[in-house]
Amino acid sequence: MTASKGGFRDGRWRLAMWGGAAALLLAPAVAMQVTGEVNWGREDFAVFAGMLIGACGAFEVAAWMTPRPAYRIAAGLVIAAIFVLIWAQLAVGVF
Repeated sequence: MTASKGGFRDGRWRLAMWGGAAALLLAPAVAMQVTGEVNWGREDFAVFAGMLIGACGAFEVAAWMTPRPAYRIAAGLVIAAIFVLIWAQLAVGVF
């Protein structure tokens, strides 16, 4: 067995990423119980779940394909920027 280097392929970062995505998906559901300001339907949760799965999956592929941490960071930033742009477009129509 080889010693873990603490990189993304280690598993802890992957667990944190997917756990964070699940927490982001649960946040509107919890907010709907607390306040009337958040009113999401099934479609909203389905689209947001699809976006999260797509973004996390894209980062999984990028992390698998790139050997250097700097490339992974750059890929993560690009994926996050695309995610935010799509989310903003769906929410308020940026373009």
